[in-house]
Amino acid sequence: MSTPAWFSASLGRKTQESPPPTAPECLFLSDSWSVALPKLAYGLFCFYGGLLFFVFGGRYESCSILDKFPRRSRIHLYFLALNFWLWDKPHYRSGTHQGDMLKNLRNVAVPGTGVPLHLFVYSRILAIFFLLVVYPILAVIGAVHRFRTEVPNQASLQMREKVGWLVGLFLEHLLAPEDWFTYWRMNSCLASYHSLLSGAEGYRFENKWDFLRDGAALGIPVSPFLDIDDIVVKDRNEEGGLGIYFFKNALNGGEWIIQKRLHNADSIKKILPRDAPLSTFRVMTCSSWSAKQGSDAASTKASDCVRAMSCVFRAGRAGASTDHSSILFDVDIKKGRMGRGTTNDHWYKLGLRNALQCPWLSFHDQTGVDDVIVAGRPLPGCQEMLKLCTESHYQLLKDVPLVGWDVAVCGPPDEGQWLLEVNLSCNFFRGSFDKEAYFDLLDEYLKVLDPLKHLYKASKKLS
Repeated sequence: MSTPAWFSASLGRKTQESPPPTAPECLFLSDSWSVALPKLAYGLFCFYGGLLFFVFGGRYESCSILDKFPRRSRIHLYFLALNFWLWDKPHYRSGTHQGDMLKNLRNVAVPGTGVPLHLFVYSRILAIFFLLVVYPILAVIGAVHRFRTEVPNQASLQMREKVGWLVGLFLEHLLAPEDWFTYWRMNSCLASYHSLLSGAEGYRFENKWDFLRDGAALGIPVSPFLDIDDIVVKDRNEEGGLGIYFFKNALNGGEWIIQKRLHNADSIKKILPRDAPLSTFRVMTCSSWSAKQGSDAASTKASDCVRAMSCVFRAGRAGASTDHSSILFDVDIKKGRMGRGTTNDHWYKLGLRNALQCPWLSFHDQTGVDDVIVAGRPLPGCQEMLKLCTESHYQLLKDVPLVGWDVAVCGPPDEGQWLLEVNLSCNFFRGSFDKEAYFDLLDEYLKVLDPLKHLYKASKKLS
């Protein structure tokens, strides 16, 4: 089916009266009723048509109604639909794909709703209801919020311009969303999909002990662990056998990794409140190695197939025990300099009371944490950190497309940069990254995996 000329001609076009420099970018912006309303109808048709095409087994490259849309729209809809195919398939860490969603979405809610998203993945019927009904409603609400908070000079806009903005922002939420949650779910879905069809060994390093043990054996600076059998922890006042706990070391077949506590280096302490916890960096790296295997372009060097995508400093708040309570400062990986900070706390507000007090959006508008200025400061050792992560990605798990590294910069007695763990269903923590390169990577993997998916389905029918 061909795309109407009026749609493709106006895709990504600015209005004739260009918006102010502070206006948000919008891929689907229109400047007249005659374009905005047909575009809305056609966009809805393509959303439902594309989603159902993929849900019912359509191939990644074969949905012709999406040909004139940005490539990211095809990728977005394909991943939404892919959840249904992966639903009861084995997952590398959680039994099934559905089981992994149930665990990881139980503390996440769309801002302002208070409803944990895992409720919608208890069954396929609830999940399809969410995508076909709830998601478009949320896209409407999101468009209105963005219009009210981001579009300047609203009072001076004509009605046709307001409608153009609202329709454009709605279609962007629906077909090319920019929120961190969408990127996280695409990354997680790719990990589930790729691990199932490729059998890549690298996914076992989601297990923290496997990562530490094998990393240490390769000479990678993973966080130090204690070489002892087990430990006993006692309450200093309890008697009669109470208040005593035994922990068997994973080094000797137990369930516990026993480590010394690490402390922030002085260079990190300077940009934190006095009583801040160990505050880490999330470095995202990507590898095209697995997608290129079997082709003439298959790479053998780390620099050819693994690269750093983003870096975020999680500046822990005063009195917090971990940096899960933090401000997320984007790091310019080319300049090695701290940018402004933001949070994603509003996505973790559950219950009606929290929902009523929860903002819909957050912005990179924070310059510091608890009165300590962070934005604009240089990050010593930034390039060394990125190199450590890319080389470790290649050494340990080059067969995994996306890896999120938790890196600590520590002071004495354990001075240096340490890799704490890897996250393979990872998120960017609101960090900036080259989106074109990111979608290049996803597109490359989906083109490789889609035929394998159909071979997998055929093999299951024969078995």
